[in-house]
Amino acid sequence: MAAFRSVALQMGELTIRDARPKDARIIAGFNMKMAMETEGRALDPKLINPGVAAVLEDAGKGRYWVAEAEGEVIGQLMVTYEWSDWRNGVFWWIQSVYVREDRRRNGVFSVLHHHVVSLARSTPGVCGVRLYVERRNRRAQKTYLALGMTSPGYQVMEIDFRKGQ
Repeated sequence: MAAFRSVALQMGELTIRDARPKDARIIAGFNMKMAMETEGRALDPKLINPGVAAVLEDAGKGRYWVAEAEGEVIGQLMVTYEWSDWRNGVFWWIQSVYVREDRRRNGVFSVLHHHVVSLARSTPGVCGVRLYVERRNRRAQKTYLALGMTSPGYQVMEIDFRKGQ
């Protein structure tokens, strides 16, 4: 895994920074809210809490950034990594996106997204940025399209070993 540089980005009252272990509780809480809002799915705190902590402790698993305003975390974004032999490079997968309800439609996600895309472009070996979006989440899809993302035409398929536990 390539070394990452820490970057703080100021935009008005908004700061984008690498998440820290002390952010784990709020990140897990945001993940739980996001899963309920987008999929009607209740996440198990016994899985999500250590799952978030694992990413914060091991950059090989992924990396979180948070958006802060007035000393409060108001949004987040995580990336995980996928090797592409076709491109001889790594895709950064955007996941666990959440912006607090009272801060939505104010550009918070756009700043997070631009920050991550800029870092990805400047990181040797990264060939692109991807994300998946819930099929019925038209609002998010519209936002992603406005940020220059396109659909590659793939559909995600899975076998979830933890579903139904």
